[in-house]
Amino acid sequence: MRSLLEAAREAAAAWIEFRRELHRRPELSLAESETAAGVRRHLDRLGIPYRSGVGGHGIVADIAGSRPGPIIALRADMDALPIQEESGLEFASEKPGLMHACGHDAHTAILLGAAELLAREARESPEKLAGTVRLLFQPAEEINAGARAMIEAGALDGVAEIYGLHNLPTLAAGRVATRSGPMMGSVDRLEIELEGKGAHGAIPDQGIDPIVCAAALIQSLQSLVSREVSPFAPVVVTIGSIHAGEANNVIPQTCRLAGTIRTFDPGVQKGLPAALERIVQGIAAAHRCSARVRCIHQVPVLTNHEANTRLAEAAIDEIIGRENRSLAEPTLAGEDFSLYLEKRPGCFFWLGSGPQRDAERAYGLHHPKYRLHEECIPVGMALLAGIALSRLANRESPTL
Repeated sequence: MRSLLEAAREAAAAWIEFRRELHRRPELSLAESETAAGVRRHLDRLGIPYRSGVGGHGIVADIAGSRPGPIIALRADMDALPIQEESGLEFASEKPGLMHACGHDAHTAILLGAAELLAREARESPEKLAGTVRLLFQPAEEINAGARAMIEAGALDGVAEIYGLHNLPTLAAGRVATRSGPMMGSVDRLEIELEGKGAHGAIPDQGIDPIVCAAALIQSLQSLVSREVSPFAPVVVTIGSIHAGEANNVIPQTCRLAGTIRTFDPGVQKGLPAALERIVQGIAAAHRCSARVRCIHQVPVLTNHEANTRLAEAAIDEIIGRENRSLAEPTLAGEDFSLYLEKRPGCFFWLGSGPQRDAERAYGLHHPKYRLHEECIPVGMALLAGIALSRLANRESPTL
């Protein structure tokens, strides 16, 4: 399948230009209308039928082979972030405060490029497509809403397997990292509201200070991580937002905290809300405050299926060579691709998008100076197309 990589490189210029077009005009989650219009324009040009408005601005497109067979899904996300770009690129964001700082512009271009390769195979070698490749262009990944909405809208109906990728700027472009089993963490949002009693800052005995309560609570939450969860089950509880009061000499009535909870263990994820409620209520009572706790489940642990990871790795090795694939380190960063993997077997992997030297020092995802090295785009195109082609030609897997 190395010829697939050559074909991808020959076709890449147009998709790199489209990626730059998207990079200039980033759109936030749930507002990806221009991006979706650009995707539809290219699908029309390629003659690929699609359904739009799926779970918001999502698009589902099917490339059908000449013979019946399973449906293999490939997914790309489309949304940007509320970050002021500082990359210095000549095609940097033209929208103040918005940036494609996670590379979803490249993901969208990669999947369209893979679609071009697959559509060409369907025309020139129809016998290679015994089944259908389904393309999922997903909105709202950054707020963990898009995958769920697309699933509810039927995007996975009839799908046998699903595959996806995410660029990684700390891995050199041209390389890939894969991992079977848990690869990315679960994500839950934590919201706490503490209510005390407002008073003058000079007369604290006449009030009940929710800020003092919040300070004690933030410290105590870390004991949940270190003393109530096994050290072999990594957990992160981070409070990233605290809001209380407006004046320096006033004890406020309320204090609001928001944070995130991450783990690799589904059992731990399930049990944490009750433990958090107990700790919050106990600390609040000790400080004479009342408390409300909301633990909002967002996405589960991203767990790659062993058989599908092995099959994807075989296709990857054939295209770029085994020497260019490494074992991915697990991360507690989250991805709503995990929701697809809850419903269907599949694999999600890292596509290197960093410089060839000292990639580990590159600015990371979500950084205002993040840069994607565009030589990763044809590699991603070839890998997604190659995995789909290999799966439609391989009937050994029990999922097919």
